[in-house]
Amino acid sequence: MGSVKTRIEQLREQISEANYKYYVLDQPTISDEKYDALFKELLELEKKHPEFADLTSPTHKVGGAPLERFSKYRHRQPMLSLQNIYSEEELTEFYERWTGVIGDKFSVVGEPKFDGLAIELVYENGLLTVASTRGDGETGENVTNNVKTIRSVPLKLRGNYPSLLEVRGEIIILKEDFEKINKERAKAQEPLFANPRNAAAGSIRQLDPQVTAKRHLDLFCHSVGTIEGANFKTHWEMVKMFSQWGLRTHSLKRELKSLKEIQNFFLEVEEQRESLPYEIDGIVLKVNELNNQRELGFVARSPRWAVAYKFKAQEGITELKDVHFQVGRTGVITPVAVLEPVWIGGVEVKSATLHNEDQIKSLGIKIHDTVVVKRAGDVIPNVQSVITSKRKGKEKAIHFPTKCPSCGDRVVTSEEEVAHRCINVACPARLAETLKHFASKRAMNIEGLGDKWIDILLEKKLIRHFSSLYDLTPEMLQTLERQGERSAQKLVDAIQKTKNNTLDRFIFALGIRFVGERTAELLALHFGSLKSFLEAKEEDLLKVEEVGEKVAAAIVQFTTDKKNRSEIEHLLEKGVRPKSIKTHGGTALQGLTFVITGTLPSLSRDEAADLIRTHGGKVTGSVSKNTDYLLVGEDAGSKLTKARELKVKEISEAELKALIR
Repeated sequence: MGSVKTRIEQLREQISEANYKYYVLDQPTISDEKYDALFKELLELEKKHPEFADLTSPTHKVGGAPLERFSKYRHRQPMLSLQNIYSEEELTEFYERWTGVIGDKFSVVGEPKFDGLAIELVYENGLLTVASTRGDGETGENVTNNVKTIRSVPLKLRGNYPSLLEVRGEIIILKEDFEKINKERAKAQEPLFANPRNAAAGSIRQLDPQVTAKRHLDLFCHSVGTIEGANFKTHWEMVKMFSQWGLRTHSLKRELKSLKEIQNFFLEVEEQRESLPYEIDGIVLKVNELNNQRELGFVARSPRWAVAYKFKAQEGITELKDVHFQVGRTGVITPVAVLEPVWIGGVEVKSATLHNEDQIKSLGIKIHDTVVVKRAGDVIPNVQSVITSKRKGKEKAIHFPTKCPSCGDRVVTSEEEVAHRCINVACPARLAETLKHFASKRAMNIEGLGDKWIDILLEKKLIRHFSSLYDLTPEMLQTLERQGERSAQKLVDAIQKTKNNTLDRFIFALGIRFVGERTAELLALHFGSLKSFLEAKEEDLLKVEEVGEKVAAAIVQFTTDKKNRSEIEHLLEKGVRPKSIKTHGGTALQGLTFVITGTLPSLSRDEAADLIRTHGGKVTGSVSKNTDYLLVGEDAGSKLTKARELKVKEISEAELKALIR
């Protein structure tokens, strides 16, 4: 037992040291693979030995149980906002006000101004006890569990730390991670975040810390509220100590000793702005000497000794000429502002997003209005506001289409979301993505028909919808560049082979909103045939396990759409005959629920899942108390740990086949 405790302590120390060197010193010492292996080992040991639990363990960064709501937290010292300046003239005036009070024997600390979410971390005797948002400056929200998931935030300080430290900082999200999150949200048909700041704020206010943990947030510390047990003469000295305590600060900071140095630093940071991996919108300037800060004091809700010197706004004023409506890959119809061309930040902007109908109503915008346009994140332009004083009476209201601008099918809305949506799977604007989904491995599984192939076939007008895939011949494919007889025949054979796929795969391939693999499987098991599924009413669907009102409504909306039904009829005419997964195989696994992990000896995961389903069993994606068996292959992941924790029985591929026999 002693050796287990020692190993746990070693792992905690190794992981904490790796975090410190990676985030604080910017000197990574181990690979991501090695880090993940250490973390996984620690996680497994702690689960097996809860008697060695420690609240400062790095494993607390995976997220705990969801909260019902956030509690309030009152700051010991108010979290104030900064006054903004925008020009060299304003900077000179501000600097001269400083010299008028404290003379000219002082220095200034310059650092980047992050476009993120202000946060306060409270460390008592070196342990993180509270993390709070700014709120109204006096009272914020306690988001401790979420902030603990951020790898760059130490749960315990290092070295000779103060007895009480309230450190302030900015939570940010990298541009790259922001793009990934929005891609995932688009795939899940969720509203996109407008910018990285909104993504960071939305992530830190998740009631479920495990969601926050997946967002890859970061934090840079820049100042303090209350501090007890440490004394400093300058802000620079204090921030240098942050690193020794294990707190991350930004390397792009400078001690500046004149107005000229400040202006040069501003220009230097502005030049680097586009190449930085995160968003900044200016620099922050703070009088360095703490006695000078006390002498300058505060005004209203801002310190006199600090100021935000902002970059020039990436905005422009122009006329809204018209609004066009675009259909996205999930059918969501987005309004796009057609603008009188305007130059913003060195780029000519001719169009901008209006997001949705709610934003149009909120802005009160009309065609021919004079509008303020901003390059959000300096990349995607969007309409910020309307200058109503410039209206001349020729403005026209904006109306959302009732028919899809691409295919003419009806546009649907629901009370649960803002979006207007085309649900026709054969809509030309949606076709490329819906075809890629239809052919994908977990849907119809058409081998060799990848994304590039689909793009080429659409471009050459060889396919126009799902059913036209089954019209392709080797001769048609040989008209394409670098396509020989053999490869053309191979692809046609792969397509024809899918005509007798199982019903669950076919339902999933249709791309019905909210219907994933698991739901498709349950629908196929319940209804048994495509005919019964297509004729099902909402009340019939609600009898299916795990199908709620939202899913049932989406299915009925899809199956009653004339164009969708027509496309399914075309597929049947081409010989597509989805097989019932009830009547194939047997019932040896009836009522049993399986989860699959690792690499199996002779079956792919999809083949193993199909084998289980054809013999009456169910396959789910995650281990729970309802799981009967975990099918385990080589290099099993976290599912194995979870299964052992819940005492779920583990079986091999050979044992699965024995069960079936």
